[in-house]
Amino acid sequence: MADTSDTRTPAQIEADIRRRREMLGETLDEIGVRVHPKTIVGDAKARVVSNIDHTLGRAYVGVNRAVTDVKAQFVDEEGAPRLERVVPVALVVVGVVGLLALGTRRRKG
Repeated sequence: MADTSDTRTPAQIEADIRRRREMLGETLDEIGVRVHPKTIVGDAKARVVSNIDHTLGRAYVGVNRAVTDVKAQFVDEEGAPRLERVVPVALVVVGVVGLLALGTRRRKG
């Protein structure tokens, strides 16, 4: 059989009980804060904001990369426009705008 005798004095036992009650009280306070509706809502908001920030950051990096890639197609390393690429695109844009303008005039007339 195991020895269950306690060699502590009554004062030591009372001090131990007091310390454990304080620890239990702190634990219950922490649990109360964690399960409080305001805490739960605040934590949920923080997670949503974090996810949005992360998503926006990734989107920014993606858009920035795409803009850099497109820019590289129309500008050389020194920053001068690549006319062999700019002129055809400009002509296509002017043609599309012209067709849209003609289509709008025909519907009105």
